[in-house]
Amino acid sequence: MSEKDDDKVRLDKWLWAARFYKTRSLAKEAIEGGKVHCRGERCKPGKEPKLGDEYVIRAGFDERTVVVRALSMVRRGAPEAQLLYEETADSIVRREQAAALRKAGALGVQTDGRPNKKQRRQLLGLRGD
Repeated sequence: MSEKDDDKVRLDKWLWAARFYKTRSLAKEAIEGGKVHCRGERCKPGKEPKLGDEYVIRAGFDERTVVVRALSMVRRGAPEAQLLYEETADSIVRREQAAALRKAGALGVQTDGRPNKKQRRQLLGLRGD
């Protein structure tokens, strides 16, 4: 694609091309639902991202802070899509910590699949049964 084609790209199309959402309509719904912010404010699907813009994107349990490095209207493979943005170091650390907390479980009882008898007793004690 020529640079002229990539100069003006909609935010929902860029998020789809960068593989944050599976479909463009899901990206549009996420933007309209307030899950995408630029400079602390909600965005609109038609906003044109610019190089260097910083976006906070929530998808599922994860919240990423990314900086736009390139623009594209075409969805390509994951390695090429990762070249469109750069995730900040703080964002990576926060995501890894949140994932570790989710994996450990909010209850503090670690299980590898089905809990054994001791772990079941701990879970029941935490629930107050």
